Amino acid sequence: MNFQQFEYIIAVDRHKHFAKAAESCHITQATLSAMIKKLEDELNTLIFDRSRQPVKTTSEGEKIIEKAKAILDIRSEMMLLHATDDASINGSISLGIIPTIANALLPMVLKPLIESFPNLNIQIHEITTEEIIRQLKSDELDVGILATPLNDTMIHENVLYNESMMVYGITDSDRDFVMPKDIQDQNIWLLEEGHCFRNQSKTICDIQEKQNQPDNFEFQGSSFETLLNLTDQFGGYTLIPELYFKSLSAKRKTKTKGFVKPIPVREVSMVYYRPYAKKSMIDNISAKISALVEPHLMTKALDKKDITVVGI
Repeated sequence: MNFQQFEYIIAVDRHKHFAKAAESCHITQATLSAMIKKLEDELNTLIFDRSRQPVKTTSEGEKIIEKAKAILDIRSEMMLLHATDDASINGSISLGIIPTIANALLPMVLKPLIESFPNLNIQIHEITTEEIIRQLKSDELDVGILATPLNDTMIHENVLYNESMMVYGITDSDRDFVMPKDIQDQNIWLLEEGHCFRNQSKTICDIQEKQNQPDNFEFQGSSFETLLNLTDQFGGYTLIPELYFKSLSAKRKTKTKGFVKPIPVREVSMVYYRPYAKKSMIDNISAKISALVEPHLMTKALDKKDITVVGI
């Protein structure tokens, strides 16, 4: 038996289909089937029930696949033990990231990451928090970048940075900071259900959607840009994260203010499921992202007592 055979049975277990598994492994279906049959003969057990569609993993097969995953994870760790610099890290990593972080973070860090890890193939998927967690636990993703804490003991979190949450729509230029109570009874534009930033915004200000919005108009937004445009058109306020603030025009920055201390912040982390799966690689990438982002954040210079992490 060999590592390739382990990769093949994991692929079939994931896709529940031999042809799709072969395509994902970049080999012919005949080769994949032959290699898996050889492994089954060596182990004297049936890993997959081929009589059913989609293909079903047998109970013994499930145990073998779990062991195969553990062996491949240990192999990845051993390959990284000799890594003394970023260029020596190789292989691939699949990463899920939520949209409200991706829009500001990726333009800042993606090019430096690619240049720093030239031998690493990074596959990025922009999806929701719920989907990231599901795909981590089903081994479809290696890591995720999202807002934390998750309060899931099975998910490991590497905190990347804390970014302050800010208020857009302030027309009073004399005010340097905003108190949550200042906007509690105002028109607040929120992202649609499913975005953790929506929950954080409501937590900070104890706000209700549709406050003072037109009675004949209901909006479910999925981007900060749309929320800013609606705020400009109809008035009111919306909340944005600090990294997104960095990308605003000079005119829009004048309409944005931070909160008074303790400043509400969004904790952003790189998360993963199995503790030994590519951990050294994950730690290296996490450290690089933190080093790229933190110099741009006001929270870097603040004491812990001056910030409060908003739950999701």
